[in-house]
Amino acid sequence: MRALVLTGPGSAEVQEVAEPVAVPGDVVVEVHRAGVCGTDLELFSGQMQYLHDGVTTYPVRIGHEWMGVVVELGDGVDPSWLGRRVTGDTMLGCGRCRRCLSGYQHVCAFRGELGVRDGRPGALAERVAVPASSLRALPDTVDDTAGALVEPGGNAYRSAEAAGVVAGERVLVFGAGTIGLLAAMFARARGAEVHLLGRSERSLAFARSLGFSSAWSDETLPDLPWDAVIDASNSPKLPARAVELVEPGRRVVFVGLAGSPSLVDTRALALADVTGVGILSASPGLDGTIEAYASGAVDPRPLVAAAVPLEGVPAILAGERPPGAGPGPKFHIDIRHPGGTP
Repeated sequence: MRALVLTGPGSAEVQEVAEPVAVPGDVVVEVHRAGVCGTDLELFSGQMQYLHDGVTTYPVRIGHEWMGVVVELGDGVDPSWLGRRVTGDTMLGCGRCRRCLSGYQHVCAFRGELGVRDGRPGALAERVAVPASSLRALPDTVDDTAGALVEPGGNAYRSAEAAGVVAGERVLVFGAGTIGLLAAMFARARGAEVHLLGRSERSLAFARSLGFSSAWSDETLPDLPWDAVIDASNSPKLPARAVELVEPGRRVVFVGLAGSPSLVDTRALALADVTGVGILSASPGLDGTIEAYASGAVDPRPLVAAAVPLEGVPAILAGERPPGAGPGPKFHIDIRHPGGTP
């Protein structure tokens, strides 16, 4: 089958590889849609910390935002999964340790990460093998585009939940990329007044087109009391600023990761009685995300700028925008159609 393979820093190509096999407990999924995210870009560039830690080594078969149809079952798998439209968790805990048994499999010290760590080839391929335990069924009201946005949506859903805002309260989101915009959407669905802080006028204009009229640059950000701040940026300076801006007694959520250490003065947290919450993965938020998409409370599809064929991934990883791409920050891969789709 065809699969996207990172052969080294700055090098990606579509290769013919062996099809996956459904071992006991696994299923094989025919991939219909998959997304490219910041983690994939870091793996492509060679900057991803996992490469330096040795838990990920080249060649890497990436892809952890996906949806498709179950086409094969391993021994011991419920036969009702066959033929179902699904997405799945990225974080694959060992299932035996204290964290897994306590519901924290996404921070299991022995976890696999689909398409990220060694051991589980990713979903930028015609087929992918995943544990049946990681699957989430997609209702008909969640189309293929939204289905492949469940994984990033789960991170954003958890961020909005962790912010603790209720209807009428004001939340400030740092970052107008995919996670920041999705977090803003989930916060808006909770009835919050949502403001966004972005860097480029292009990203701010796109945010406004999604109904976020309060999208600001650093120079225009108003001096308002913020009931929560969600940092979905990759700036090493903004985590500390989030702590400075949030109202005393409230919450700051850290879901973005900078390429260098971001320092927060714990005295600022303690003296303002501020709670800081870190968000690692979508895992505990997948079900809530699917429900929000299915009900129409959140529609993530406008974030997708284009859907390209598998052969178009190397150019996207290298920073190119496909001809005719829309203004959104997300690119999808239409595995089944060589010409891609709008």
